[in-house]
Parts: sequence; C-alpha cells; structure tokens
Amino acid sequence: MRILHDRSAVVDGDAFQLLKGRVHEVEGRGRIGFALFQAARSAGPIFWIVLGHDRDRPMPCALPEGVAERMHLVETRNEIDLLWTVEETLRALPVALVIAAPEKPISLTAGRRLQLAAEAGGTTGLMLIHEGRGSNAAETRWSCDPLPGPQDSTRHRWSLNKNKKGTTGTHDVNWNGTTAAVHLVAQAGERHQPEEPPG
Repeated sequence: MRILHDRSAVVDGDAFQLLKGRVHEVEGRGRIGFALFQAARSAGPIFWIVLGHDRDRPMPCALPEGVAERMHLVETRNEIDLLWTVEETLRALPVALVIAAPEKPISLTAGRRLQLAAEAGGTTGLMLIHEGRGSNAAETRWSCDPLPGPQDSTRHRWSLNKNKKGTTGTHDVNWNGTTAAVHLVAQAGERHQPEEPPG
C-alpha cells in the first residue's frame, strides 16, 4: 500500500494494516469509509454481511477501483443469522476479508467464536459496530470520523483505540475513496511564535 506523506506527518506504512486471521472492529460515522479502504487494500474475495433491513450498505458504483468484482453482499434475517454467517465465512477459503454490520453488542462468547473462525480460515474480519457495542475479544478497535473542511474535503480521523499486540494512536488522513493510498495530514496544534526581543 502506498501512503503519501506531507512534510509534517510520517507514519509506518503498516499503520492501517489489519492483522490476518483476526477480527477487528471499527466505530464512528466514518466506519464504512474505513471498511472500503480495507477492501481496496485486500487481495481476494470480500464478503459484506448485513441485516436485510439495513440500508447502510455499499453501492457497487461507489466502490473503490477493483472492489466491486470481488465483493459479495450477503443479507441475513436477524442478528443470530448474521453472526453465524460471519463465522462460517471467516472459516471459508480463500476469503480475504469479511465485513459485517451487527446492530446489537457483540458478547464475549460471540467475539471469541469469531476469533477462532478467523484463525481457522486465516481470514481478516472487520465488524462495523456502534459505539460501545464491541467485544473484548476484538484484536483492534478503531474509531473513524470525517473531519470538517472545504467542500471537496476527504479528511478523516482514524484512531486506533484498542490494540492487543501493539501501540495505539490517531492519524488524520485524506482518502479519496477510490484507491488504497492515503495522504497523512498534520494534526492541528498550537503554533509557537518566537519570543519578543527584550525591550
């Protein structure tokens, strides 16, 4: 993946890499954008699993380049069916990425079952959760929100709030929604002015 840096922001290219064989979570108003970014980075089949009445789903014409032909949209009748479908799809080969949007909190037991399924299939899972509805079993938890800016702005704040195997942190990025490349943006901070010369 290419990450294009500005002069003030340098971060490891793997900063947004989701560990394979594990299930991750993302919350916030920008969670679908983050999921599409991960889909653009994946090589192989992608399954997006939603509840039948959920209208917050990807549209083929708005997907990043190369994703539509690899994505399979699966509708389920209820939350139990959704979790069962996620579990079975995580075990399947050669699935690259499973994205799912549950409505209810994920219990610790359900979270552990999903992790075992991801390990068995070597598949990456990404659960699009509502704030406070994740599982303690999640490998990482991201919070993603759009940032205000000019009319054509594509700025987002992606915060890694939980990470079982590493550090956490926040990055402001520009992502145009079509490629696997992001531009890192310097976060707003205090400006330090030179001291006035003694009078």
